Amino acid sequence: MIVNERNDSMNKTRIAAIDVGNDSVKAIFGKIDYELNIPNVIARDTEDRPVIGIEELNEKNPLDGIHIRVHSPALKENNVIYRIGNLATKSDNATELDQGSSKSEEDQTLVMLLSTLALDAVREQNADLFKKNGNVIDANYTLGTGLPLREVKEGKDVGYRSRLLSSVHQVEFLVTPKYQGLKVNIKFDQLKVYPEGFAAYINLVMDNNLNIINKDLVDKRIVIQDIGGLSTDIAVIKNRNVDDDKAQGFNIGVSESLEAIREEIRTKHSVELDSRRDVVEIITKKRDRNHIMVKGSRTSVHDITDRILLELAKKQYRLLRNVWQKNSQTEICYFVGGGAIVLKDYLKMLNNSLDGYNIGFFEDEKESIWMMANAYYKLISDFERKSYKGKEKQVAGK
Repeated sequence: MIVNERNDSMNKTRIAAIDVGNDSVKAIFGKIDYELNIPNVIARDTEDRPVIGIEELNEKNPLDGIHIRVHSPALKENNVIYRIGNLATKSDNATELDQGSSKSEEDQTLVMLLSTLALDAVREQNADLFKKNGNVIDANYTLGTGLPLREVKEGKDVGYRSRLLSSVHQVEFLVTPKYQGLKVNIKFDQLKVYPEGFAAYINLVMDNNLNIINKDLVDKRIVIQDIGGLSTDIAVIKNRNVDDDKAQGFNIGVSESLEAIREEIRTKHSVELDSRRDVVEIITKKRDRNHIMVKGSRTSVHDITDRILLELAKKQYRLLRNVWQKNSQTEICYFVGGGAIVLKDYLKMLNNSLDGYNIGFFEDEKESIWMMANAYYKLISDFERKSYKGKEKQVAGK
């Protein structure tokens, strides 16, 4: 049994597991009663954004019109107004995280994290859980999230966690459907930051109660190559633990290649794609994959995508080869993350023609994309359950 919402005499806390991925933010709340998936795109804006049909604003989907002001001492630039997600992709000044940036040090990471929590807190279903005074909601969360292995090894998780834990953060909804004028004060009762490679392993072998579900895999020597937007994490799992000395993080992800494809499509076909997510959709969609519409005609962009993605797949394969050479008793390597979906066919082709390693992918794309959020959920729920049991024992002993 997982404790997902705790009601102490003083306050109520809600479980949140959030993966701030480069492509999008994936979040799981409560008793897995609510999920969010929001494009990780932000754009600075003004307080009164123009809306056609403002009187029908509340009939629209809030997720298509996230317009907020964020106040937090954890931010380098405070009290800034942003468009978030789908709304931001339509802006000329939209920003996505760039290659080489550290997730733990970017305001964008915190802005996306806090706005995702606020979108959960304002829901009518949580009215009995969080205290509301006028237009201000006080929301307490127990959060599980993560950072790339490289950043955790550099100790950046400590500062990231303390910045979030030590403050009350406020998200104010401006011209947002249904939530205009509401403010959410966010406070963390507990906050855990997990290394992404270890989280992937947890999701592979354990269920929501951390019971082992994959006995064949749990004691194997495994390599997990997590290909993200900005970085690649390689975790070497031995004796059910990440080998800290052999875990590696690299500043190589799919974002740069997606941006190159987007730019070449714009140059060659005069077609402007809103964001990298549009490029991913072109590459991975079931029908008309690697095709776009140019002046109403279905046009192949295979030549562009194949050349750029094969080059990236070769770099990823070299990383795998180097790790396998240093860990010769590895039994299988799993490719996970959004980048693995984009590069799967190219990596399989390279492996078949070259070394023939025992490699695995998740054929269920949703499972691969949601792997980190699911893992954080399992870990933070287990932590909360153990904390709750410990407090019950303390009370019983008095």
